[in-house]
Amino acid sequence: MKKITLLSIAVLAISFTSCKKDYTCECTFTNTGSTTPTVTSVTLHTTKSKAKDACNQSATSGGSGYTCVIK
Repeated sequence: MKKITLLSIAVLAISFTSCKKDYTCECTFTNTGSTTPTVTSVTLHTTKSKAKDACNQSATSGGSGYTCVIK
């Protein structure tokens, strides 16, 4: 019984760890007077929540007309 409890705790602990993966933050900006948007992308090797935060930070610092999404 003790082995099963320890194994259960180990499996539960592993399931809560964050895995670092490659996430792409794609940002789009349309200049005033232009009909063609400018698209840039950056690959981030981090956790999903940190990638979302970084991507949102880029969108906020870019100003109006600047949108970023994680892909």
